[in-house]
Amino acid sequence: MTYTPPVAEQLFLLRHIVGMDELAGHNAFAEATPDLVEAIVQGAGDFAAGEFAPLNRAGDEIGAKWSPEGVTLPPGFREAYRAYVEGGWGTLAGPAEHGGQGLPLTLASVVMEDLGSANMGFSLVMMLTPGAVEALKHHGTPALQQAWLPKLVTGEWTGTMNLTEPQAGSDVGALKTRAEPNGDGSYRITGTKIFITFGEHDLADNIVHLVLARLPDAPQGTRGISLFLVPKILPDGTRNDLRCVSIEHKLGIHASPTCVMAYGDEGGATGWLIGEENKGMAAMFTMMNNARLNVGLQGVSIAERATQQAVAYALERVQGSREGRPARIVEFPDVRRMLLRMKALTQAARALAYYCAGQTDRASLGDEAARARADLLTPLVKAYGTDVGVEVTSLAVQVHGGMGYVEETGAAQHYRDARISPIYEGTNGIQAADLVGRKLGMEGGGVLQRLLDDIRADAVDEAGLLELAGACETIAGRLLGAGPDDRMAASYPFLTMLSVATCGWLLKRQLTALDGHDGDPAFAAMKRAAGRFYLDQIVPEALGLAAAANAPADILYSLDAEGFAH
Repeated sequence: MTYTPPVAEQLFLLRHIVGMDELAGHNAFAEATPDLVEAIVQGAGDFAAGEFAPLNRAGDEIGAKWSPEGVTLPPGFREAYRAYVEGGWGTLAGPAEHGGQGLPLTLASVVMEDLGSANMGFSLVMMLTPGAVEALKHHGTPALQQAWLPKLVTGEWTGTMNLTEPQAGSDVGALKTRAEPNGDGSYRITGTKIFITFGEHDLADNIVHLVLARLPDAPQGTRGISLFLVPKILPDGTRNDLRCVSIEHKLGIHASPTCVMAYGDEGGATGWLIGEENKGMAAMFTMMNNARLNVGLQGVSIAERATQQAVAYALERVQGSREGRPARIVEFPDVRRMLLRMKALTQAARALAYYCAGQTDRASLGDEAARARADLLTPLVKAYGTDVGVEVTSLAVQVHGGMGYVEETGAAQHYRDARISPIYEGTNGIQAADLVGRKLGMEGGGVLQRLLDDIRADAVDEAGLLELAGACETIAGRLLGAGPDDRMAASYPFLTMLSVATCGWLLKRQLTALDGHDGDPAFAAMKRAAGRFYLDQIVPEALGLAAAANAPADILYSLDAEGFAH
């Protein structure tokens, strides 16, 4: 089915949740005028629907193909990517001094949402390049920036992130890839990386790999990791000593080649250090935080696409009867429950992602309180956004009934594509661990407390939301003094509770903004229904997680490890 970009919803959030008019009042974002913002949002949606969406089915059914000569994408993909580059869509939030437009990250997030909805697997090639740009912008030398940033900013070249190795997944400190100085400022990189998204493809003339590796005599663990820029094509035009050994055969996102990369088969791939020696994790986290926001947004993207398809099917599928007449399935309460839940969850996760992007934009202007809030919310955006994507795509299959389980309808593809998002860029369990292990204690709990105070200030007439905020505060206080195992045992239910509380707050703000709304009455009616459903039904559900969030880890360790085999 066709994809219709949710332009009205996006513009509403940019105005009432992000505060785009206020951002444009700063000199750095002065060009983000209302007219330009509307043109970008409308244009991005039209581009995604016209260029990327028609390729979605081919991306799934044909997918990326590996050969010893490289990886190729299905027909039409190279042309669509060239249109993306020529349209300047990758430059929106790029640094102006290196060819970008210097516009707010939030506008780039709108573009990424649309591209992900139109063609999630394909959109991954656009997702990691901005992270590489950020890593180079903040940690690269002026020479590296001058050499590599301009074509990364435009998208003429693409970027990747190389962390994972066969023995080093979530435990990045176990990596073994080596970097030996060449004596001329460059390094010889040798090793194998796995799960490298778009590590090889035929869409661009060069691929710039950001590779974590270990220098000689480096300390053990993450304290001994450095970050290197390792291009596919060297500045002199020759091929670097790296290759894609194979690509994975996956459940979904078939248009995204997931590569096994070998560096140094013939002595060593040439690379250059980014940042300081043994400080690679700091530079990589700059890239990872950007990627985590975009992965959370992927959950929104695929939820939006699945919801649109489920609604269209429910409006046309006639089955059974009501009041003695044949009825479309949209007329039945259980189908309406699923559809409204899908709408509410998608709108909630989108609001959370856009709000966090807006806080990131304010942080770039020097607002330290906004920076702290964005840091707190990043694991929520990634984990809750992707959990929403999986739940909504599953509901979409259910709305289709038996036809949802049949590949021809396309509903199953959305579910398969969505399932990777809670896993990559740090599993959602790792996001929960980050929340209770690092973010909860920021300013002695003050950063979280300010968020909860803001929620309470706008929720004076929402008893359920006030109760949930209070429960989050109580649990957070307990976790700050809890031991490591008890913290981690509570981390996931606590993350979900805090995510729902924050989303409920953002939806409440939208309901307030709808008072006196003089736009499309159908749009306003849908938003009111979705907002009330979330506040009245999903917020109370989250309160039910308090038992798990308050439980110690004892029950989890009441068995020895082998006990799980019985």
